[in-house]
Amino acid sequence: MILGRLNHVGIATPSIDESIAFYREIMGAQLIRAPFDMPVQGVRVCFVETPGPGGTEGTQIELLEPLGPDSPVAGFLAKNPAGGQHHLCYEVPDIVAARAWFEGQGKRVLGETRIGAHGMPVFFVHPRDMMGVLTEIMESPKGDKH
Repeated sequence: MILGRLNHVGIATPSIDESIAFYREIMGAQLIRAPFDMPVQGVRVCFVETPGPGGTEGTQIELLEPLGPDSPVAGFLAKNPAGGQHHLCYEVPDIVAARAWFEGQGKRVLGETRIGAHGMPVFFVHPRDMMGVLTEIMESPKGDKH
């Protein structure tokens, strides 16, 4: 297993609209994607783009707002009402091989591999097995999905 690119930092928020205003007005974000719902995962999602060095692509910030009380993000917000860092997402070239590697290391993979907000396969690894950080593993996007 080789550590891939940090794709995004997931931030749970009670209000995507307020978070968008914060990133635009306070942090100076130039490119904020349109929010969209992911009912299967119980969240509304919005990506804030950060620039990398020399105009390259930077790491994204994924804003997550729960769609209802059963959303995993709702549980996070119940413990952290103001919101906060929810997870880190790393890219891998082969999601199947990565999942097998984590499971072979005895790490607790949460649920099935599914399609994430970038349209690519993802799975999550339990924070207790990842130095206290909920970790999303995502197959590297191809082409313009990045």
